[in-house]
Amino acid sequence: MEPRTVLIVLVHLVLLVVAVRLVVIDVRTHRLPDRVVLPTLAVLLVLIAIDALVTADTAPLLRAGGGLLVLGGFYAALRLLSRDGMGGGDVKLAAAIGLLLGWHGWQPLAVGAASAFVLGAVHAAVLLLLRRADRHTRIAFGPWMIAGAVLGVLVA
Repeated sequence: MEPRTVLIVLVHLVLLVVAVRLVVIDVRTHRLPDRVVLPTLAVLLVLIAIDALVTADTAPLLRAGGGLLVLGGFYAALRLLSRDGMGGGDVKLAAAIGLLLGWHGWQPLAVGAASAFVLGAVHAAVLLLLRRADRHTRIAFGPWMIAGAVLGVLVA
């Protein structure tokens, strides 16, 4: 296996560990703490920039920036529309996920972004059907964002 492939696998394994930590925190507290999300975003930015330098290919870097802006911007707009729905941590996590999935490609970004909403909606529907939630029940969305991101990466 070439060194770049090993590095990519290692980075994704570390991201998976961070993601599991965020899922646990969000389910327990309905928060995605800046002390975890922001350093993750910063490290991803650096790693993607290094990848562009090493490979002399800026297209993935530009796509990653586009993914950050598109997904982060979309979640920011949702936050502006309803402060009770999307939290600030969701917006920051969306920027990090958009960066990662954009780096992988536009299709992984689309799959990851859409999957989060589909998975979250199915979860909410099941809770409603089982009468374990009502229209006012708060549901952590970070886990569904992360699950969607994993599906997006798997598509890549």
